[in-house]
Amino acid sequence: MISELAYIHPGAKIGKDVEIEPFVYVGDNVVIGDGNKLMSHSTVLPGARIGNGNTIFPGAVISAVPQDLKFKGEETVAIIGDNNLIRENVTINRGTASKGKTVVGSNNLFMEGVHIAHDVVVGSHCIIGNSSKIAGEITIDDYAVISGAVLIHQFSRVGSYCMIQGGSKCTKDVPPYTIIGREPVAYCGLNLVGLKRHGFTNETIDRIHAAYRIIYQSGLNTTDALERVKQEMEVTDEVEYIVKFIESSERGIIK
Repeated sequence: MISELAYIHPGAKIGKDVEIEPFVYVGDNVVIGDGNKLMSHSTVLPGARIGNGNTIFPGAVISAVPQDLKFKGEETVAIIGDNNLIRENVTINRGTASKGKTVVGSNNLFMEGVHIAHDVVVGSHCIIGNSSKIAGEITIDDYAVISGAVLIHQFSRVGSYCMIQGGSKCTKDVPPYTIIGREPVAYCGLNLVGLKRHGFTNETIDRIHAAYRIIYQSGLNTTDALERVKQEMEVTDEVEYIVKFIESSERGIIK
């Protein structure tokens, strides 16, 4: 299942049932797990650690050196989980001395032209749309949906179950369960469709909504709003996640 027209470095480790099409390049110090498919003209460079069941489409480049002038050639990695769809011309850079690794979870869809920069951490079950650019040291939590042509500033965090509107420019953190959009970018409400699709009950959704009404509509500053949420609401897992997400935000959240 490995084409004679592909180049596989002798130092690469290839698992079972891997399909490698013509004109694929696999470099040294690469580990590829079982059941992967590398389509023609995809490139896997040193430092890649790829799990099982992934499909990498033509033109994708995994584990290229970071686009960071502080990078001095240190040995770092790009870790890819299982069952990801990495579409045409996606680029996933490896880490720098800052964290040493870029990490992608499992069951994600990265559409054409997505860029995942150095030291990024992407969770699982995320969708990132065409031509979106994820700058260095960003964290994206599970089940996030990022539409096409979105730009996210370095060191930002994107919460679980959120949806970011296409063309948005996000310079602050995106709170979980929300829809972010408009120009300039702003909080647009809850990602109701996404929450219902993932089995959130009406009671849970109402509780999340109540927390965000306090945070966004009470007129209080963020610190006081969070204290009011903790005092007045039952602190369920979802509410606790919202509070801790915002309390730990170094860039502040999108308003």
